Amino acid sequence: MPNPIPHQKKELNQSQQLMIFVLSMSLFGIANIITEIVPEFSFGPVEFSVSYFAFIPLAMVFLFSPLPAALGAPLGEIIFADLLMGDFGGIGELEGFIEFALALYVAGLLVKNPNSRKQIAIASLVGVGIDQMLSTVVDIGKVWVGIEELEAVPGVPESILVLEGISFVNEMVISGVLFGLIPAMWLVPRLHGKIEPLMGFAPREDVSFRSAKEIVGARFLVFSVFFIFVGMISEFMAEMDVNFAVWQPEFIEQFGQQFLWVGVSAAIIVLILAVMGISYLKKSSSSGNPSRKAQ
Repeated sequence: MPNPIPHQKKELNQSQQLMIFVLSMSLFGIANIITEIVPEFSFGPVEFSVSYFAFIPLAMVFLFSPLPAALGAPLGEIIFADLLMGDFGGIGELEGFIEFALALYVAGLLVKNPNSRKQIAIASLVGVGIDQMLSTVVDIGKVWVGIEELEAVPGVPESILVLEGISFVNEMVISGVLFGLIPAMWLVPRLHGKIEPLMGFAPREDVSFRSAKEIVGARFLVFSVFFIFVGMISEFMAEMDVNFAVWQPEFIEQFGQQFLWVGVSAAIIVLILAVMGISYLKKSSSSGNPSRKAQ
């Protein structure tokens, strides 16, 4: 009796990965612009606001290849919500890009079955938790090093821990649960198996891509620590005014909230181009392989 043929990982080609990257970039860019008009509330030194709609990039990394989706989302924020709005902080933006991309990538690796709400819930909390934890560590580091002054109680340096702890819990509840875990648990299982064929991709399964156990190792940890360190240094440099590539004409302050439509329009145009590209790739694949069945 012949040995069964082992399952092979379904690697996407470069064109498909590029389409996922652009799709993630445009969708999260639109979402970040929308957060600009969501009202914020403050209670003393603590602010209650929606930092980002986490379910959008989380759904992308759960449904498709995690790496291009994880890289596209934070870049979309930089291009459409920062650069086009005239609020780009220069090298200091590198910190947020690295932290968010790493968090999304790890979250995407944790989901092997997009129909499993348990995996989606755990991965959503882990993803947002990594992003917020790294941001909290950097903020505390800036205060302890002396780059930034922020004390909830005058004369009590340790109060920064309490303030950052409250902020972390606040972000986990609002961005992680209300606008992350809950929508992702509802959205991802409903889209899985339906949206991928429309894009010319095979639905993600247990054997579709490499899992966290296959990727997360010594090399991955070393590279992660290195990039996190680079992000921290870039943020420290920005706080010390050792910054460059800053672009802050503040278009919203000059032209009002209606200027947000410029960023929305640009992101929609990119989204339409991405959809057209996906449609073209699907037709090309179908015409080039008329007898091939879906794997």
